[in-house]
Amino acid sequence: MGGLFTRKTLCPRPRFFFVLSLFILVLGILFVVDNLATQTKTIIGHNLEPPPWHEFPAKTFENETKYSRASKIIQCSYLSCKSMTNNVRSTFTREAEQCPEFYGWIYQDLEPWSKTRISYATLMEAKKLASLRVVIVGGKLYVDYYYDCVLSRAMFTIWGLLQLLKRYPGSVPDVDLMFDCMDRPYVAKSDHSAMPLPIFRYCTTRDHYDIPFPDWSFWGWVEVNVGPWHEEFQSIKQGSQKTSWKDKFPHAYWKGNPDVNSPAREKLVLCNDTNKWGAQILRQNWGKEVVNGFKNSKLSNQCNHRYKIYAEGYAWSVSLKYILSCGSVPLIINPIYEDFFSRGLFPKENYLPIPLENICPSIKTAVEWGNSHPSEAEAIGKAVQDYMEHLNMDRVYDYMYHLITEYAKLLDFKPVRPSTALEECNESLLCYADETHRGFLERSTATPSPAPPCKLPPPNVEMIKKKMKAKNIIINKTQLIF
Repeated sequence: MGGLFTRKTLCPRPRFFFVLSLFILVLGILFVVDNLATQTKTIIGHNLEPPPWHEFPAKTFENETKYSRASKIIQCSYLSCKSMTNNVRSTFTREAEQCPEFYGWIYQDLEPWSKTRISYATLMEAKKLASLRVVIVGGKLYVDYYYDCVLSRAMFTIWGLLQLLKRYPGSVPDVDLMFDCMDRPYVAKSDHSAMPLPIFRYCTTRDHYDIPFPDWSFWGWVEVNVGPWHEEFQSIKQGSQKTSWKDKFPHAYWKGNPDVNSPAREKLVLCNDTNKWGAQILRQNWGKEVVNGFKNSKLSNQCNHRYKIYAEGYAWSVSLKYILSCGSVPLIINPIYEDFFSRGLFPKENYLPIPLENICPSIKTAVEWGNSHPSEAEAIGKAVQDYMEHLNMDRVYDYMYHLITEYAKLLDFKPVRPSTALEECNESLLCYADETHRGFLERSTATPSPAPPCKLPPPNVEMIKKKMKAKNIIINKTQLIF
């Protein structure tokens, strides 16, 4: 009896300990997963703060539960990039074209490191001004996130780099670079002449070392419903052809946000008088446009004027490429900032320069000149539209390829994957993207190029300097007229 009784009382114990052990194991796994999720920095801003040099409201992710957030981070950041990378060089079926002349600026941008090269210590010093670090090794792309990027800039910038790897598989060299996704350049030549810091960003100035790189909107700007560049340019060009030159409104047009700490735009809003200044200046209310489904902000419907004004915002503005695509005469208020392609524009050939100090009268003079010289004005609009048409996505990828290739030659160390960097791939970005973002990304997916990258001209820094001098002379002479 005693033996039987003892067995009956002890029998549940192994089951109890098994259940308890399983419970503890599950708790441990959940703790590890939660801990990993709370420490993982992601491309859409999880566990990241805005950069101290350009603060904006931090992303909150209030629409996610703690569990769904952790699940998404684990799935997207750690389980998405499992497929093998195609790093076998493509077999090209066409000959390479000659690169546009402005590609020569690549040498000028990288000239500060042509003799000293770029050491690992210099790169780590540049980290202090970077939002993220991009490392490409063996055709795979790794990103170390330091600060958040406003809106979806990080996602679309990294997507562009991933498409470059698809465009030229096996050809993009191993590289290690720092990137800042905010607007203004920060590596001033006056402060960093002893040690220039290599930072990639969307724009630069002649007084900064920052290296200009194609901006995120070439793959789409979701927040304002602007599509990928190859779609948007064709749409704008078609819209521009609906009205002949003589039937377009004979005054200048600008529509945008003047409340961005921009001296040019603050002065420009005072020119809103078609009779007095020959200009129509409209305020763009993006909040209202979002509510109305962007019915009144379609870029292809904004090419009905003979003249379009470009005014810098907080820094350079992505609106430049859309303004130049209209076939109108661009009236460019003398810019401080330069993106990668704008340095190929030439005054009186591709645009008319407008001095910041005398905006309204200068706009009036430019409009009056164009209206009294219609064939010359129309030719300027046509020339700059042709310029933008040649800046197709093939050429954008080629610029990225050559800039990264020339930069990689300057590294005096071998790029390796940082221990804190995450691999990113098409699948990981699509995993994080919501339905709208996913649609934009998929519409801008690249395929292997049938031709090798365009042929980069040999370095000729002196020629670049001569062209800059000639450009400045024409700008100054034009301003005296205006």
